[in-house]
Amino acid sequence: MIRPDGFGGAAFGDAGDGDARRDEAARAAMSDALGISRDWAFVSQVHGSRAVEAATAGALGEADAIYSAVVGLPMTVATADCIPIVLEGPAVAAVIHAGWRGLDAGVIPQALGAIAAGGYDVERAAIGPAIGPCCYEVGPEVAERFRGFVGESAAGNISVDLAAAAADQLGSIVRWTADACTSCGDGFNSFRRDKTADRQVAVAWLPRR
Repeated sequence: MIRPDGFGGAAFGDAGDGDARRDEAARAAMSDALGISRDWAFVSQVHGSRAVEAATAGALGEADAIYSAVVGLPMTVATADCIPIVLEGPAVAAVIHAGWRGLDAGVIPQALGAIAAGGYDVERAAIGPAIGPCCYEVGPEVAERFRGFVGESAAGNISVDLAAAAADQLGSIVRWTADACTSCGDGFNSFRRDKTADRQVAVAWLPRR
């Protein structure tokens, strides 16, 4: 499990932590280790741009971003190459699932807009472990959507730096970024590498002051 420096309510799990979104034992273990509630809010991820506000734990329908001003309410998304992002402010926390389709659809600005519309400020963002440009090979139709973030993979093929694209969409928000590729790094689930159905989770919560 990775705890970003300077964040009060953010954690990025790895393969060993399990999919705490679906596995009650994994969720209990992560919750107890983090000192948070075992009752989490979660969504059915659809690679879109919808952001939902969580007032209580449980299923919140189809979306790819969750935010809440409820102190101590954990929110989670699950990934296996897509980018998990945690947002934190004085009175709000959020978690975002962003693959290339979500980034292209604007899930980050949509989440930021929903949070701002609720009257909350975001002070910092943590970009968790995701597939890196070393491994994220794409076709020209995807590369065309991410001009400025296209490079070469370790194998010399066209690749996209999704984390850099996400950072760009975050604008001037102070950022922490994990130095880990889920595909060639150790200890992470990777759909690109293994075609696995397993996921790791990111969890965000507004800590008690």
